[in-house]
Amino acid sequence: MIKEQLVRSFSLAALSPDPDLAIAALMIARVEYPKLDAGPYLDQLDTLGREARLRVESAPTPSDAPFNVDPDRYAGVVALNKYLFSELQFVGNEIHFLDPRNSCLNEVLERRTGIPITLALLYLEVARRAGLHVEGVNFPGHFLLRCPARRGLPHAEDLILDPFHGGALISENGCRDLLRKHAGAEAEFGAHTMAHASKPQILSRMLLNLKRLYVRMLSFPQARDITELLLAVDPAALTELRDRGLLAYHLKDFSGALRDLQSYLQLSASTSLAEADRQEHAQIWEHVKTLRKRVASLN
Repeated sequence: MIKEQLVRSFSLAALSPDPDLAIAALMIARVEYPKLDAGPYLDQLDTLGREARLRVESAPTPSDAPFNVDPDRYAGVVALNKYLFSELQFVGNEIHFLDPRNSCLNEVLERRTGIPITLALLYLEVARRAGLHVEGVNFPGHFLLRCPARRGLPHAEDLILDPFHGGALISENGCRDLLRKHAGAEAEFGAHTMAHASKPQILSRMLLNLKRLYVRMLSFPQARDITELLLAVDPAALTELRDRGLLAYHLKDFSGALRDLQSYLQLSASTSLAEADRQEHAQIWEHVKTLRKRVASLN
């Protein structure tokens, strides 16, 4: 099981107002690499940031800059894209998308490949060090980035970037198409789909990706460790409490499973439930009754 000290340290890093995402992301990677030393990777990000700053600060405005963008921000994005995706050759891992290494920042830095959320985190960390204002966009199914236009510029629109595809700029129509691809034809495009992603939301999204992969691989010990980190970010996440209990059940930690599943039933009892949720509650109640007998027989 994951060490309590790591969970506490991760909670502090994830919920800190400090914008740094890399420290918490490298703590996540320790689920896969327990002896990971974060220092060299943080040093590597600092080096990338220094090199990126030189390019961003000296970047001329390209002649093909769209008329409706902030020219300085556009120049900075073009320079950073060229550095990360052309010079360093970071690229989205489309062939082995489900490889857990794509969700570990140390591996993304070493192999120069990842998935949308980890390439976005890399971009955010390098952009921040380079003095370029970029923020996450919690887009359904495919994490994106936004480089906001400076205030006071008439008719200047924010730049929406896709780090999985080389930092490509995406128009509003492109975002609508992407939404239909990932959320279905009936999905409604609006401000909620382009909402700013907070630091805890970015880390939670990384963790949820990893949890799904570990469950798919039947790697239940790692999946339970990831669930511990999800609860460290949001202790009120009832679905994670439920899943931690179910994973403990798979791992034959019957007392841990009983504790979590009983707590889940108690905390969710006051909420109005859809029919599917009521059926799930009934199934979990059956698990709890079985667990009570098992735990009693062990005492």
